[in-house]
Amino acid sequence: MKPPALALEKILALGPPSLRIVVPDAWADANGHMNMRWYVAVFDDAGDDLHARIGLTPDFHREHHSGTVDLEHHTNFLNEIMPGDHLAVYTRLVARSAKRVHYLMFLVNETKGKLAAIFECMNAFVDLSVRKTAPFPPAVLAKIDAWLEEDADLDWPPPLSGSMRVN
Repeated sequence: MKPPALALEKILALGPPSLRIVVPDAWADANGHMNMRWYVAVFDDAGDDLHARIGLTPDFHREHHSGTVDLEHHTNFLNEIMPGDHLAVYTRLVARSAKRVHYLMFLVNETKGKLAAIFECMNAFVDLSVRKTAPFPPAVLAKIDAWLEEDADLDWPPPLSGSMRVN
């Protein structure tokens, strides 16, 4: 199902983008637009910023033998993206449990001034020494909670698919 229309200025107010990128020609498919596989790559790269903002940097993961994994995704493709378009990804946190964080990413085509896609994700913290999900460290939870509190004050509901929630 298509999500409700969102005013672009509301998305841009989410703060600095988690990623900015120009679509290379090599990402075009037979239809001449950005192939859907690259949407996941863009959102994955933007996730690096999300994780760094909550304290889960590559250094942290090396020191603690930890990582993160995506458990579920849902993507709404809303407007076409072409090679050469300038893109920005904005992030909104939705909820968390001790081990999981539920978030949205909004892919904005800055060239066309349109929302191109919405990515909804359930992500988990992992203890790589036992290869299982684990509780987020307290300092990380504090950063997640601060971000959640900020996003809870937004005057628009998150456009959720309804297919996932934290347990």
